[in-house]
Amino acid sequence: MRRMSLAAGAAFIAVAAIAAGAFAQGPGQPQAQAAMSDAQGKALGTITLTQFPQGLLVHAELDGLKPGWHAVHIHENGTCTPSFAAAGGHFNPHGGQHGIDAAPTHAGDLPNFWVDESGKGGFEAVTVSVTLSEGQASLFKPGGTAFIVHAQQDDYASEPAGNSGDRVACGVVSKS
Repeated sequence: MRRMSLAAGAAFIAVAAIAAGAFAQGPGQPQAQAAMSDAQGKALGTITLTQFPQGLLVHAELDGLKPGWHAVHIHENGTCTPSFAAAGGHFNPHGGQHGIDAAPTHAGDLPNFWVDESGKGGFEAVTVSVTLSEGQASLFKPGGTAFIVHAQQDDYASEPAGNSGDRVACGVVSKS
């Protein structure tokens, strides 16, 4: 599993490194966000989304999660109620497989992130699998989409969600 995680992480780092030059043109303004909350409704932070011609920048700043590795995915329904199960499965408009090494992948698959001992964690990732623009891969599709944080890390292989455990945070994607 360590090899798979390192390979998957290297793939996202490579994408981020390639995109870094393209994004160096100047900062964009976040155009969407997801206010993340736990199952009791406690605010945990925000995931912001900024569309660039080269891809979508996903930036998360979260606080109040258990320490350790966590999976984060974009899910197919824009709701977190009455329970996080309402968010449905991974956003998958192209019928891909779960896992970073799959071709094509679920559009909603993102890299794992680390939460420190104080409960703070975050990440930045670039994805070309989803967009804020119109089209099949739009996060603003009818019914919307949501971000889910899981209790454990994604193994990037197991269907349907990488053996990533319970859904511990949810936030609906909305325009900023």
